[in-house]
Amino acid sequence: MFVTRSEKFMVLPLVVSLALAGCLGRKKNSKPDVGTTAEPDKVLYERAKEDLRKGHYEVARLTLQTLMNTYPDSEYLAKAKLAIADSYFKEGGTSGLTQAVAEYKDFGTFFPFLDEAAYAQMQVGMAHFRRLEKPDRDRSEGRLAEEEFQVFLQKYPQSPLAPQVEQRLREVQEVLAEGDFRIAHFYYVKGSMRAAGARLMELTSRYPLYSQADKANWMLGNVFERAERGDQAAQFYARIARDYPLSPLVDDAKAKLTKLGVPVPPPNPESLARMQREREMERQRPGLFRHATGMLRSGPDVSMAARTGNPTLTPASETYAATETLKSTGDKMNLGGGGSRGSGGSTVVVETVSPGSPTSTASTPPVRANSETAPQADASSTASNVLPASSDAAKAPEQDKKDATQNKKEDDKKGKESSSKKKKGLRKIVPW
Repeated sequence: MFVTRSEKFMVLPLVVSLALAGCLGRKKNSKPDVGTTAEPDKVLYERAKEDLRKGHYEVARLTLQTLMNTYPDSEYLAKAKLAIADSYFKEGGTSGLTQAVAEYKDFGTFFPFLDEAAYAQMQVGMAHFRRLEKPDRDRSEGRLAEEEFQVFLQKYPQSPLAPQVEQRLREVQEVLAEGDFRIAHFYYVKGSMRAAGARLMELTSRYPLYSQADKANWMLGNVFERAERGDQAAQFYARIARDYPLSPLVDDAKAKLTKLGVPVPPPNPESLARMQREREMERQRPGLFRHATGMLRSGPDVSMAARTGNPTLTPASETYAATETLKSTGDKMNLGGGGSRGSGGSTVVVETVSPGSPTSTASTPPVRANSETAPQADASSTASNVLPASSDAAKAPEQDKKDATQNKKEDDKKGKESSSKKKKGLRKIVPW
């Protein structure tokens, strides 16, 4: 077929235009148009997730808020609410974590029956965990983290996230127990056995998984032994032999029990198995370099926290049954479960108090009413307030009038004296 030169010039522009149209047709749009898609709420959610992945938290929150306001009946409403909380958590900082706690709590309030509610509760505790301070600093965030993790384990014990929360709770309680132990050790070395004993009792009863719980029990035994309360001291030495059978203090505790004439208890099989598993686990021991670099870290060191065992789920605000408290009644020290021994001087006793009893809420010990502590004047004044009015009550108005007249005379006399003093002062200034 013969093609003329003029026809070639006519076909060439047509071919070029078709090729350009094909190339433009194959170009893909990276950002889909929300107005032309069938599921605009899904597009908004996916776009916000991409911004979160890239670290554009404010843009992601704006997109998610637009989704929630524009499509209140969307199936992505709960996911958008949770994504906003996650954006604050990932952003971090004091303000970000505070806002994350509020958002996660709101999610648990509005969507309590969703599976993500357990995750939201865990994240509340993790927000406080990220702000956890060292043992010798502020403990408020540690208390809040402990409380939130305990709430999770009580509400969602079968959740797949439960093992992770349990470990975080062990780490938080390790830090809190370490703070109590440092304070108790300070008082113990100083010789303030009453203050040391009070903190050691709370520590050993509340945090049995603490890495130095055996040493705390040994110190308690020494405190009671110094107070000549061998029966109470034997309880703590026996606890070391029974609940911490692999502790290096077991042999010394057994020797103390033999000296006190108390039989040595056999080791608890569960405690023995737990300590054996702890020994088999690899953990970074605190060395010289780690101790030096630990001063530069803002957070606490939780490498010595337990990896097995059930953490304490009782809130710190609740009082344990049969709580042992130290009560000071004098200058001679004696720690024990009974009253004061001997008549010479008062003592320090350990009193067993049950929750809700009047003794547990009393701030001061009761005062004994005897001839030494209750003067006769107080007894007479108390009796005058209780007994009914007698015939002397009729003389009260006349006595009041006499008292008023006498007071008026005294006031007039004082006024004259003050005016005379003023005149004398003026005479000193103005001689004439």
